[in-house]
Amino acid sequence: MNNDIRKVIDKYNLTPKRFTIKSNAKIVDDKVVIKSRKNNNLENTYKYLKSRSFDYFPNFIEISDDYEVYPYIEDIYEPREQKAMDLTHLLSLLHSKTTFYREVDIDNVKEIYEDMVNKLDYLYNYYSDLITLIEKEVYMSPSSYLIARNISIIFESIYYSRDTLEKWYEKKENNKNERVVNIHNNINLDHYIKNERPYLISWDKSRIDSPIYDLLSFYQNHYLEFDFDDLFHYYEGFYPLKEEERLLLFSYMAMPFKVEIENDEYKMCIKINKIIDYLYKTSNLIMNYQKKNG
Repeated sequence: MNNDIRKVIDKYNLTPKRFTIKSNAKIVDDKVVIKSRKNNNLENTYKYLKSRSFDYFPNFIEISDDYEVYPYIEDIYEPREQKAMDLTHLLSLLHSKTTFYREVDIDNVKEIYEDMVNKLDYLYNYYSDLITLIEKEVYMSPSSYLIARNISIIFESIYYSRDTLEKWYEKKENNKNERVVNIHNNINLDHYIKNERPYLISWDKSRIDSPIYDLLSFYQNHYLEFDFDDLFHYYEGFYPLKEEERLLLFSYMAMPFKVEIENDEYKMCIKINKIIDYLYKTSNLIMNYQKKNG
């Protein structure tokens, strides 16, 4: 039992019979949830959200310098597809309630642009070197064959991401103001709880930024599980993205992951399949979106 749990148990005179550990949270007897403090600005975030009439998060019992204590909220069962739709709606509500405009920070725009250019250049060189080595193999391994067979979608995704990034950068250079919101910044179905009302939990990474980062984390955490073509259109029915926001989102989404090489051939094939599935699903999503929106 760590010091944070011991302090809470002693302070509230609890007589715990069961502990459940979920991620970085400790649940005591399904009564209280104890988390280590990671965000010193969390109280101000909650106050701000409430001031914007967004109170879909658990009210803490106590926040100290070391830990946070919340009441335990039972998550009522509903199909995951329904939870994904409900989370999408709650996300659009969070963004609409906390929207404001500020002057474009051109230094920040350049930083984002240069960081993405460097990543894309690195990925291009990495996969170019990798396919060169693979083509020299006398007998391709299954993982090498998977890469060789699908190398075109990897390079096409890099090209698309770079081209879309350039369009975004050109627009941002000509914009004086930008739209920002209070993003949750860790959107995962495990952070959505439904009881009498919906709740978003785990606000440790919350910050003021573009709404696209919540959509990006949601997509990258669940792209294999849900139809994001429907989910993104559902979101935009409540909170339409601006063109420059959509360009940056698609640029991020299209960027391939780096496949880390390891000796276990079975694990390598699983890794590569996930990357390829991601790229094809992302390509289809973007293409379908562009068809529907002209």
